[in-house]
Amino acid sequence: MSGLRHIVAALAAAVVAIAMPLALGACGDDDQAQAKPATHQDFDATNFNDSTTIDNKFNPLVPGTQFVYEGRSNRGLGRLPHEVIFTVTDLVKMVHGVPSRVMWDQDINNGKRLEGELAMFAQDDDGNVWNMGEYPEEYSETGEFEDAPDTWLSGVQGAHAGVHMRANPKTGTSSYHQGLAPKIGFQDVAKVVKTGAKNCVPTGCYDDVVITDETNPSEPTDGHQLKYSAPGVGYIRAAPGKGGKEREVLVLVKVRKLGEAELAQARRDALRLDKRAYRSKPAVWGDTPPAARIAQ
Repeated sequence: MSGLRHIVAALAAAVVAIAMPLALGACGDDDQAQAKPATHQDFDATNFNDSTTIDNKFNPLVPGTQFVYEGRSNRGLGRLPHEVIFTVTDLVKMVHGVPSRVMWDQDINNGKRLEGELAMFAQDDDGNVWNMGEYPEEYSETGEFEDAPDTWLSGVQGAHAGVHMRANPKTGTSSYHQGLAPKIGFQDVAKVVKTGAKNCVPTGCYDDVVITDETNPSEPTDGHQLKYSAPGVGYIRAAPGKGGKEREVLVLVKVRKLGEAELAQARRDALRLDKRAYRSKPAVWGDTPPAARIAQ
């Protein structure tokens, strides 16, 4: 499973104010309440008519927003400081017939960037957010590109999109695949274990938090991870569940809106990974169109 990664509460409130109107705009609560809980089997490329507008209440992804998470994780050398910087770019990539929003994820362990990842998400007409594919690069201790072994895209080599966040997450509903890529052993499964929770992180205290339990059945030694999602914000905390050695802990410490220059730099960095994917993983990436900027 991918790991997710303070300022004052006033900043958090400002970000919530930006994201909440979007989170509540396109998909009304009444419509969401009527939708049956989605699973990967419900994927239908014709049901994504505004797929890059991701305003799910518990997973809003507004281009130009950057989330910073800090904590600790055991990557084999003990529990060391861990940071994740998650940037929503203004890029779109066509995956399995669906225009998908490109996220750029930087994974920093003990002060060194060991992973950089592109992740593609799309929202269907019912308000569910789908994980459409991932390109996670791994770097050496000196920052040199090594490989991207866990690359997958929906519709390629038997891989299938999964549900990243349901439109109306509720307890007592079925578990759901967050993606399926049998060639690389990726089959993360999530289940909603609590709703209406309260949780505090450095950016503030949040009510109506949804907690999901995530695991990969094909890698049982990895154990479980709990993800906490706040309305209008998205993921605010990751905590260890049952089992596993990594025992990653991450909390949201900062949310910021990038300026034009910063967003342009993030775009260039993400495009660099997209371009390299055609060379490093041609069997997966080769038949896809390049990511491109879509004006908002």
